[in-house]
Amino acid sequence: MPRSLAYTQSAWEETYSEIIDVRSPGEFAEDRIPGAINLPVLDDPQRAEVGTIYKQVDPFMARKLGAALVAKNIATHLQSHFATKDKNYHPLVYCWRGGQRSHSLATVLGAIGWQVTLLEGGYKTYRAWVLKQLETLPAQFTYRILAGPTGSGKTRILRHLQSLGAPVLDLEALANHRGSVLGEEWQLGPTPQPSQKYFESLLVQALRNLESLSPVWVESESNKIGALYLPRTLWEQMKQASGIALEVPDSARIDWLLRSYPHLTQHPELLKGKVQRLKYRYGGEKLAQWEQLIDAGDYPAFVADILACHYDPAYKRSLHLSYPHIHQTFTLSSLDDAAIAAGAEALLIHQ
Repeated sequence: MPRSLAYTQSAWEETYSEIIDVRSPGEFAEDRIPGAINLPVLDDPQRAEVGTIYKQVDPFMARKLGAALVAKNIATHLQSHFATKDKNYHPLVYCWRGGQRSHSLATVLGAIGWQVTLLEGGYKTYRAWVLKQLETLPAQFTYRILAGPTGSGKTRILRHLQSLGAPVLDLEALANHRGSVLGEEWQLGPTPQPSQKYFESLLVQALRNLESLSPVWVESESNKIGALYLPRTLWEQMKQASGIALEVPDSARIDWLLRSYPHLTQHPELLKGKVQRLKYRYGGEKLAQWEQLIDAGDYPAFVADILACHYDPAYKRSLHLSYPHIHQTFTLSSLDDAAIAAGAEALLIHQ
C-alpha cells in the first residue's frame, strides 16, 4: 500500500535508514549532509541540458525531457540500490530546494510502501542551519590549544588524547591538509581538500559529536588550513584560549618530518615546485640553496634549513599574534610512540 510522505525541517535531529541526496554529482561534491549518499535523478550533463532547453527553447519541452530522464534514472536506482531494501526501510530524501527532484523519487518509493521523509526546503534548509550553527556552536565550548613548531608531534598527541577519551577537534583531519605549504595529503597521489562548504558541514558535525564536553583540545592552526578558512566564531574562540606549547629536539623533529612526508623525497620535482611558492619571501639565492640540497638528496640538511628559515620564525610570530594566552611548555625528549603516549597521558593529568 502506498505510504504518505512525511516532511521535516530538522533532519539532523532524527534517525533514518539512509539519507539520499538526489542532486547531481557536482552539487553533491560541493556539499551535502555528512553521511548522505548520492542517487541523482539527473546527472550533471542532463541537468545542464534540461536547464538550457528551459531557458532558451521552451519550458514545456524541458519538463517533458526532464521527466523522461528522471524516470529512467529512478528505474536504474530501483533495480540496483533499492533492490535489497526490506519493508522497514525509512530514508530521508532531499534535493536543492525540496522540489520536483526529491518528490519524484520519494513518490515512487512511497508507492512501493516505504516510509519516506522529505527535507522541506531541501539542501538550502540544511545550509542555512549549518551557517546558524557556525555562529553559535563554537562558543558553547572552551578550548585547550596544543601548540608547537612544525614536526613536534602535535597531531599525534591530539589523536592519542582522543584515544584516551579526551574531546579533540582535529581540524587537519577535517580539512585533509597538514596546514603548511608542504602539507598536502598524499595517498598514491595528492588527495584534494573538501570544499569550503563541506568543510563547514564536517566541522558542525564534529562539534555536535563533542556533546558540550570541555575543554576541547585543538591544534594551534592559523585561520587558514590549506585553501580552507576557519569560521570566524571558532577562530575567535581559539585565539582567546589557553594552552600548552610542545618543545622537541630539532633532531627528533627532522627525523619525524622525513618519515611523515616520504612522497616529497620520492618526488623531488614535486618538492621543488612547492618550495618555489616561497621564492617571493626568501629570494632566488635561498631558493637555489634549497634546490641544491634537494638535488643532492641531502634531505636532513634541507629540512633543518627550511625549519630555521621559514617554519620556526613563522610559528613564533603566529604564537605571539594569534595565541597570546599560551604560557605553559611541555618537553618531549623524542617522538617515538612511547614518548607520544606518555606525553598525552601527562597532558591529561595536568590540563
